[in-house]
Amino acid sequence: VQLQASGGGLVQAGDSLRLSCTASGRTFGRGMGWFRQAPGKEREFVAAISWTGGSPLYADSVKGRFTISRDNAKNTVYLQMYSLKPEDTAIYYCAARREYQGGSSYSTDDFDYWGQGTLVTVSS
Repeated sequence: VQLQASGGGLVQAGDSLRLSCTASGRTFGRGMGWFRQAPGKEREFVAAISWTGGSPLYADSVKGRFTISRDNAKNTVYLQMYSLKPEDTAIYYCAARREYQGGSSYSTDDFDYWGQGTLVTVSS
């Protein structure tokens, strides 16, 4: 499956942004996630969701500000981001687990397919 992330951009602190990730194959049956990588830092977990849309997981740093959701009919996963902070600046990657690995997960090791990333820049 190929993943295409979009929706990044330059925003000001406090603004909102919604990222989308569309899969070339079906997302049904796959857990999906968002990760991010800031300059000079390692890739880190942001949010994940099970194939049913339940069991969302969030990094503590985004909990209460970001919401992950999915539309399996559109093979698309979303990351709605509110109250953005400069420290949210990063390249955001969407990721998919293997088919029938439907749970959500914090770990990059559990995701087998990765999108190319979309840049989010939050100015202060």
